[in-house]
This record gives sequence, structure tokens and C-alpha cells, in this order.
Amino acid sequence: MTNTHRLLVCDDDDALRETLTEELDLYEEFAASGAATAQAALDLVAQDRIDLVVMDVGLPDMDGREAVRVMRREGFRGPIIMLTAQDSEADTVEGLEAGANDYVTKPFKFAVLLARIRAQLRQHQASEDAVFRIGPYTFRPGAKLLVGERGSKLKLTEKETAILRYLYRAGREVVGRDTLLAEVWGYNAHVTTHTLETHIYRLRQKIEPNPAAAAILITEAGGYKLLP
Repeated sequence: MTNTHRLLVCDDDDALRETLTEELDLYEEFAASGAATAQAALDLVAQDRIDLVVMDVGLPDMDGREAVRVMRREGFRGPIIMLTAQDSEADTVEGLEAGANDYVTKPFKFAVLLARIRAQLRQHQASEDAVFRIGPYTFRPGAKLLVGERGSKLKLTEKETAILRYLYRAGREVVGRDTLLAEVWGYNAHVTTHTLETHIYRLRQKIEPNPAAAAILITEAGGYKLLP
């Protein structure tokens, strides 16, 4: 089971918004919510963890592109896909300059939007702006940092960051030691599972409330998994 991406669909067309959120919710990888106004979308992004926003241009209270500018000013770093009935180059450029990552023109096929959403999430996860939730921490791999609920900061090494990133992407599935070694260190003949175990031990000392009874970074038969 992979980690769930939380999506927000902002569109004042009730039928379209409800259809999109319902269809996205059919996929285990997504949890979708809806907003009928730009302000409702801004409030949700500010209050909750949202991984990607699908934003209509024509909203009743604010132009969707202006809402995107506000989101970016307020620190939202996730992907934003604009929906528009206008198919002009100038319209597309304006949306992208406002801070959107992609544009989909109405009417569109759901499969096209789904492919764009997945592509944007993949790109974002590999970027320096990616932010993930692991236990009580906000994980910022680009900064090699775990931020606690009260703002405490735990600095991670490059290898610790790579271990957490890979385990996070695996969801709650167990990752074998050899797989983790190959992904984090590459195929280096001088690196053994003992090296990995040492890094796991040090990582637990940093992140676990009780390292002797791990509740976040778990050892399973043959490997490790995260309980994010």
C-alpha cells in the first residue's frame, strides 16, 4: 500500500467537482476533497496538508490564477494544475507565470487529468521542494531536515535522508536490506548490510521517542519499513 496523496479540486461547477473528487477517490493512492471558491481552497491549503491542487480559472470570488499567486506567496510548494475553458497561448502563459505547473483545457478526458496529476506528483517528489509527513515530523529531504510538531529541527545526513525518502516511497511495504543498500549506496562492493544497520540505528536514535521500541522505523523479516 503506497502513501496517500491528498488532492484538492477547486471548481465552482458542482457536478464536475463532485465527479472528479469521486473518481479520484476510487484510486487507493489518492484522497480528494473539493472547494467551490478560491477562498475555500486557500483556507484548506493553509489548514491542512494538501499535496496537489487542481484549480479552475473561472471562480466566483477570485480569478484562479490570482488564487495560485496567493498560494505561492503563502508558501504552498506542491504542484498546481489549472483547468480552463480558454485554449489561448496567452492564457496558458499567464497561468504558468502565476505559479501553476500545468494546464488542462476543458472539456478533457479524466484519463488525461489523471496522467497529468501522477506526472506532477512524481516530479515534485524528486524535487527540492518536496515535503512529506513521517510520524510526528515534517520531512524536508531537500533541506535534509525533520521538523517536529513544535518546530524542533533534526538535521539528517545525506544517507539518512536517502533511507527515509526511499522507505517513504515504499509506503508501508517492507524494503529488503539489499534493495536499500543498492538504492542508497549504489552497487559498492565495500558496503555491507552492517553499514546499513549502523545508519538505521543512528536514525532511530534521532527520530524515535523510544529507540529500543521503534514505532516509526520498523524492522521486519528481511528489511525495514516506515509507519508514516
